[in-house]
Amino acid sequence: MNLRMANIDDLQQLKVVYEKIIYNMNNINIWDEIYPCDFFLDDIKNNSLYILEEDNEIISAFALCNSTEGEKCVNWENKHVEALYIDRLGVNVNYSRRGIGSIMIRNAITLAKDKGAKYLRLFVVDINKPAINLYIKNGFKQVEGIYDKIIDDDIVLHEFGFEIKI
Repeated sequence: MNLRMANIDDLQQLKVVYEKIIYNMNNINIWDEIYPCDFFLDDIKNNSLYILEEDNEIISAFALCNSTEGEKCVNWENKHVEALYIDRLGVNVNYSRRGIGSIMIRNAITLAKDKGAKYLRLFVVDINKPAINLYIKNGFKQVEGIYDKIIDDDIVLHEFGFEIKI
């Protein structure tokens, strides 16, 4: 398996991988035909999207960002130090239950540390129990507070902040 920066040639395969993830999310309706796929092009342009591949197949991907919506809405342990944010982490459904999520988190921690960050942070929707369990299993701690992400008049996602000191 090879971790590398995503490029424009990966865009179509990324969208197919994430469409299958969305289809298989078992009533956790937090991603759709717009998010996260419509953000990949900007992630690629900003050199923030990483993919794990094997034999030219995308196994997993995540964005590593300097900031994120809601970062001021929760009580981080030390909000004045350098932190990076993991976003849009997804694992190809053909590779589920193989520890790929944990591999990607370890890769994100290494990349964040190499970039001088003291913390790796993220938000996860309160109903996404599999993701919450993955982050806790990998050493992330939930911080106090909730970010209410307003999607439209009828949809508000309640997101917990998690961080790990690196």
